[in-house]
Amino acid sequence: MAKHGAAALLVASLLVAVALAAGADARKPLHGKLILPYVAKEDAAAAVPALTCSKVHGVQEGETCFSVAQAGGLTQDAFLGFNPNINCQTIFIGQWVCLAATSA
Repeated sequence: MAKHGAAALLVASLLVAVALAAGADARKPLHGKLILPYVAKEDAAAAVPALTCSKVHGVQEGETCFSVAQAGGLTQDAFLGFNPNINCQTIFIGQWVCLAATSA
């Protein structure tokens, strides 16, 4: 469980670093797209392709993974597929989540 939280924190830190390095506002995704890193599931036989997020949402006060997914018209499984490193128990205000993505 702690491994997922550490991974989510690392991804969030990298996104902020990239945004700052590009001179962008760290609260906005770069060029309207968020590039998600390659993530392989431990039990998956085939490689999971990298995803390019085409629609993002900044988590607001009181929102949960379920409420964000529902508002975005997604199933919980689809939402988690677009956000493989998210820890729904520690979602935070201002966290960028992906609501639509395509294979890179």
